[in-house]
Amino acid sequence: MEFKELQKKVIENARKYGKDYNVVIDEDFALLKLYEEVGELAQAVLIHRKKSRPEKHISEKASKAELGKELADVVGMAIVNADLLGIDLEKAIDKKWINKEY
Repeated sequence: MEFKELQKKVIENARKYGKDYNVVIDEDFALLKLYEEVGELAQAVLIHRKKSRPEKHISEKASKAELGKELADVVGMAIVNADLLGIDLEKAIDKKWINKEY
């Protein structure tokens, strides 16, 4: 899947979420939700590295799956934030990470 298509689907999903749960997906919501997802990723990393309470420990396979889910949430919310801010994220990533124009 091309990045633009991925962005489109993520944004459609976010709008559906807002409609389904009567939540306004605005810049404030999106930024706070991104923070929430980064926190959940941090928690998943702690569990994965067995730096959490032992009762939270799970198998390596389950742990990797959780890390993937939380990373997907972070990336998804970054895409939603970019859309709300009018940022072409694909172009920004190209300039920042690939061509190092910034």
